Formats: sequence, C-alpha cells, structure tokens
Amino acid sequence: MRQNSEVRLQRFSMSTLTHLLTTSGQIWNARNKQLQNQSKTMTPLFGIQSFSHTSVCSVCCVMLNLFCREMCLASRELPVKHLNCHYLKNIEYGAEDITVLRDGLAFLSTGLKIFNMPSFSDEPGKMYVMDMLHPRPTPVQLQIKGELDLSSFNPHGISAYVDEADDSVYLFVVNHPQQKSQVEIFHFVPENTLVHLKTITHPLLHSVNDVVAVGVESFYATNHQAFANDVLSAATTLLGFSWCDVIYYSPNEVRAAADGILSPNGINISPDKRYIYVSNIMGHAINVYERKEEEQLQYLKAVAVGSLCDNIEVDHRTGDLWLGCHPNGKKLVMFDPEDPPGSEVIRIKNIHSDQPVVSQEYADNGHVLMASTVAAPYEGKLLIGTVFHKALCCNLK
Repeated sequence: MRQNSEVRLQRFSMSTLTHLLTTSGQIWNARNKQLQNQSKTMTPLFGIQSFSHTSVCSVCCVMLNLFCREMCLASRELPVKHLNCHYLKNIEYGAEDITVLRDGLAFLSTGLKIFNMPSFSDEPGKMYVMDMLHPRPTPVQLQIKGELDLSSFNPHGISAYVDEADDSVYLFVVNHPQQKSQVEIFHFVPENTLVHLKTITHPLLHSVNDVVAVGVESFYATNHQAFANDVLSAATTLLGFSWCDVIYYSPNEVRAAADGILSPNGINISPDKRYIYVSNIMGHAINVYERKEEEQLQYLKAVAVGSLCDNIEVDHRTGDLWLGCHPNGKKLVMFDPEDPPGSEVIRIKNIHSDQPVVSQEYADNGHVLMASTVAAPYEGKLLIGTVFHKALCCNLK
C-alpha cells in the first residue's frame, strides 16, 4: 500500500505542478493585460510579455526559483536536536492537531487526507483522547455518536471550549469530507464519547484549516486558501498574493475578522482571551491580533520564526506559544521516503514584548518523526503530532 501511495503522489505532484504553472501564467497574462490597458507605456511584470502553454516548461525553473525556493525553505537542512521521547501507541497515520485542557485531558485528530499530501491509510479519520496526568499517557479512540457520516470523516484542526457555567467540554473539529470544508461541534462525555451536535458550513468557510472556539457555538477559523480551487490558490500563494483571511462565525453572523494574510494556518488564543495568534505558514511568521468590538481582529505585529509553522498551542500557565513546524516545505510536498520531511518544534516566550524569545526545542531530519504539525505542552511533557506519520510524547524536564 505504501508503494502504491508513493506512485500516486509522484504522478499527482507532476500533474499539480503543470496545472500550477499554467494557472500562474494565466494570472500573469491577465495582470499584464490590465497594466497595459491602464498605460500603453507601462512595462510588463518583470519584463515578461506573456506565458503560453508551450512556454510552461521553459519558465518552470524561473517560477520555482522566484516563488518557491525561498518561500518553501527548499534548501534548508535541519541538524538533529532530540528530547527524551517515545512513540504514542495507536497513532500510526498522523495526529495533525492536538489540544490539551487545563486538567490534562488531551484530544487528538488523526488520519487526515488532504490535497497534495501523502496518505498511507484508506481508513476514515478518528478522534482520540488521553490523560496527560497518567504516568504513561495512552491515546484511547473516542466513540462518536449522532448523525455524522463517519465513513467520510476527515478531521483537521481542532479546538476545545469549556463552558464556565457547568464545565461542559465542547470540541470543534474541522472536517473535510470529499475534500469539502465544514466544522463539526461535539459535546464530550467522559470517559470516551463525543456526541455530535452540529455541522457548520458557509460560503466564507471555503478552505478551513484550523479553528479556535470562543463560545459554545462561536469560533474563529483560518482559510488557508484564497479560493476553493486548490490549484488556483496554490498559484496565488506562490505569486505572493496575501488574499487569505480569518473568519468569525457565530449563529448570528459570519464575516471576515482579519484579512490580507498570505497563508494562514494554525490559530489559537491567549490565556486571558484578549489576543489571537495566527500562523502565516508560508510567511514564516506568527501574526498577533487583538480582539476588538464585534469580534474584529486588529493586527499588532508578526514574529518571525524561520520555519513553516503549522498549528499553535499555548501554555495555559506561561502564555508561551508552541509551534509544530515543517523545516523544509519542498520535502513535505515532493515526498521521498529516502529523504523524508523533517520535524521541528519552536517555542516563543514573551510574544507581546518588544523582544520575543524564539527558540528551537526539538528537531529531527525525518528519520524519527516526519512532517510535524503540532506541539502541545503540559506539565513537563510535550506531545508532537504529524500530518501522516506517528506522534511523540516527550519529557521536557
């Protein structure tokens, strides 16, 4: 099954690249035409008059060098920096997102299948729970009840919300059945049950990557693409167009809370609920926003991290940000088991100060852990999840 998956991925990657370059050429031609209509003497973009189907191959290297190598950190090699870790039992096909409650209860989303990423299992995605206070935490599969099609369940980003009125726990899960985008809301019933309450879809929630819950039925969500079309969105990202946004959803209104972002991915909230953090993955930075009236987000700053950081977890005691990152985006997309994508965990201390401290806490070249996406700390332990590989539990002390 692994060899078949790799062959399918290679064929798909070449097809995607061709479509990407062709679409990029169409965007380029349209922009040049617009410029020429504005002024007959205006110089075309970079002096290139137009792209045609026959010129796609000849401009391939130019396009990749201009828009991909630096953005994808394609030449970056990562020295190993390990912790005392062990693999989590029962997690074989990725734990793309992990979140931990204050009482040590951790939720994991597993089995994600997403555009242009390897997948080594045909089974639907699953949700797990584990107790971080246990001497050797072990993930236990959650039983999902309610009217949800589990055969197409494809979980991505997750967020937990605890209702202070009665301590009820609600789990928000981004779901991609048939590669669509929707958000599922569950009620967690101890010890191992999720009761499905609601499926949320909306035209503005067209390519949701992650969510952060701010109420029993309200949340912020990142759209990691400018359009629902994968190829067109990839082209706009490679061309550097910051056209993506963060959407605020409540039963009463749905609207953009922040926009002008190149590639928003993970999202989370500060312990005091005042600030929202968004990973601009292709911009190699974490954007900091302040929540304002009517749930609008005011941009404050961006903190450079030097890596392609995916999900964000926040230490509930210190407020430190922990990031699961991809050190080399090219290795992730053009998957080669002989030269696998690495994993990296980055920590940001004092993010609201004038001099935030950015440090690397874990690094691997892909031979222990491939394609890390999340790093969730809790009381001296650290959980590291991945897109399609395994997951680690590490000791920080």
